[in-house]
Amino acid sequence: MTSYDRTRRACYTGYVTQAIVNNLAPLLFIVFQTRYQLPLEMLGRLVLLNFATQLVTDVVAVRFVDRTGYRVPLVLAHVLSVAGLVLLALAPALAPSPYAGLCVAIVVYAVGGGLLEVLVSPVVDALPSPQEGKAAAMSLLHSFYCWGQVAVVAGSTLLLAWIGQDAWQVLPLAWALVPLVNMVAFLRVPLPATVPDEHRTSLRALFSAPAFAAAMVLMLCAGAAELTMSQWSSLFAEQGLGVSKVWGDLAGPCLFAVLMGVGRIVYGLWGERIPLVPAMASCGALATVCYLVACLASDPLVSLIGCAVCGLAVSLLWPGTFSLAAARFPLGGAAMFGVLAVFGDAGGAVGPWIAGAAADATASAEGLLGGLAALLPDDGGSGLRAGLLVAIVFPVAVVAVTLAYGASAGRAAVASRAGEHLGG
Repeated sequence: MTSYDRTRRACYTGYVTQAIVNNLAPLLFIVFQTRYQLPLEMLGRLVLLNFATQLVTDVVAVRFVDRTGYRVPLVLAHVLSVAGLVLLALAPALAPSPYAGLCVAIVVYAVGGGLLEVLVSPVVDALPSPQEGKAAAMSLLHSFYCWGQVAVVAGSTLLLAWIGQDAWQVLPLAWALVPLVNMVAFLRVPLPATVPDEHRTSLRALFSAPAFAAAMVLMLCAGAAELTMSQWSSLFAEQGLGVSKVWGDLAGPCLFAVLMGVGRIVYGLWGERIPLVPAMASCGALATVCYLVACLASDPLVSLIGCAVCGLAVSLLWPGTFSLAAARFPLGGAAMFGVLAVFGDAGGAVGPWIAGAAADATASAEGLLGGLAALLPDDGGSGLRAGLLVAIVFPVAVVAVTLAYGASAGRAAVASRAGEHLGG
């Protein structure tokens, strides 16, 4: 019997790689802003570019992954992640403009990140394990994204403080070693077979199912709720709350990632005894409260606590949605995970960009949201409190859609039992 322990470890490291791809550049926003004079909207556009590229990659990958198998695209994902991180260090100095260089690097590693999002979850879902433990295994897998984020934030922040911002290029070159090593691992580990075409639930059937439509909306809102706070908390702590970069990063995005990882590990260990729908609705409600605290608290420490606890609040939303869909459509295959990743990445792209655009509009006296600044505690003129307040729509939507999904699933279960009873 094949042992898939090395496969699981490689998948865990794959999510660490994705954490590097998604979280390294935002930690350098303050460097890019001061060295290259980039406004918040352009920095937000870098986040948009990353997740929009991942989104396009997801769409393309949906069409071929179940036919090609997992190994080739997984290896390619790591090759592109390595190349993009190297370009992040070198391209700003070589491109016609630093911003153009940053964009090229982000596009390259975002293709790798998009492939990882499509591939890693269905690989773990396809590995032999009891059906009742699938959701817990998925949550445990996604916790490694959090620990990767913790390592990136803490390691990068401390290294940057040691070597100085002038040597920031060392960071992406050092982090490129992780996908380089894992690329070698995926050349050798055993991988499960993909779902054959004749057995796989078609995309047409998925798109026509109301339950899958709800899952797509949940993924969109989950991605936006998670990434908006994660991507902006570092700059919010520094510019909006007046905290130093080291302490802002450690108390903001780093603690956010720690608590998100703790939430996922807790569900990974004991999730079989915790109903998924009520847990996700509770997480959405807690995330709403955290956004309000971060935006409305006048004490910087309380705002930072709101940012950090939001990590715990959003911990279950992304892997939980994957698990809801996988349980409802067990033969969805990698294509189903790819479609859900499209919507998750769409939320991850649009949410932070909307927050950045709203912050710029609020910071301008003539802006559409300029009047909102007077109603919120001082944020150093950054407008980020208003930007995060606008993004509160995403966790609120998570609560509403999850409750509707649970009610619909309950009605379907009752109808199914009634049909079985009549048939008997």
